[in-house]
Amino acid sequence: MNRKKSSALLQQFLFVGPSTIFFILIMIIPFLLGLYYSFTNWNGVSNKIDWVGFDNFVTIFTNDDKFRSSFWFTARFTVLGVILTNLLGFVLAYFLTKPLKTRNVLRTIFFMPNVIGGLLLGFIWQFIFVKGFAAIGNATNLGFFNLPWLGTKGTAFWAIVIVFVWQTAGYLMVIYISSLNNVPKDILEAAEIDGASRGQVLRSIIIPLVMPAVTVCLFLAISWSFKMFDLNLSLTKGGPFGSTESVAMNIYNEAYTNNRLGLGTAKAVIFFIVVAIITSLQVRFTKSKEVEA
Repeated sequence: MNRKKSSALLQQFLFVGPSTIFFILIMIIPFLLGLYYSFTNWNGVSNKIDWVGFDNFVTIFTNDDKFRSSFWFTARFTVLGVILTNLLGFVLAYFLTKPLKTRNVLRTIFFMPNVIGGLLLGFIWQFIFVKGFAAIGNATNLGFFNLPWLGTKGTAFWAIVIVFVWQTAGYLMVIYISSLNNVPKDILEAAEIDGASRGQVLRSIIIPLVMPAVTVCLFLAISWSFKMFDLNLSLTKGGPFGSTESVAMNIYNEAYTNNRLGLGTAKAVIFFIVVAIITSLQVRFTKSKEVEA
């Protein structure tokens, strides 16, 4: 019996041990180090690390207008990004599960932006906003294309939202397509026989049955929106005048540009707690709305 138990433990260690060790080295230890540094004034370079307790957190909440401004920008961006990305992803999935001849080609086209890296995508769209739209505006005199898309606070905000939705909607579309294809056809046929309209079928049957996909897609969209950094860096660099600086960029600038890694990690800890609370509440709420066919 002991030999069987020892053999089972050895097998578990061989299969699970390496991944557990790497998880501890890559995730747990850096996280614990980050917690420690958040209570210090370390600059990220010197060997001198002084313990300052909760001074960093007091500074953030009482004397850091830039962090509050970046958090407000990130919150607004997240609300719009999550709603628009999921709406567009679901609409695309709904129509691309219909018997269209070109649906496979269209699925590929809509998914392709997600394959392009965020930095590269941002630089491409920066060229489009600055040069491409200006050329179209000069040729057509349409006001939409003549807007200073990256030059003002309002237009720069919407420019980032547009590129983010364009990049991520295709990924959520794939998840929604998979969920829509799993909706039982007999239920849809029964509703059609009973005279239910398309709107009634969508509202009362399809949406409740795809709620597991909604849970996943909302979680992904919230985490992507809150952590958005590469598009922010390549499109606006937080400008004009810091009006589009995300929390992730604010943390990066604090830690590596201002050389205040202790204060930067304190901001990261606050950011982590906020995102964890929001995503936990979202998952709990949407899971409660899930139904079984």
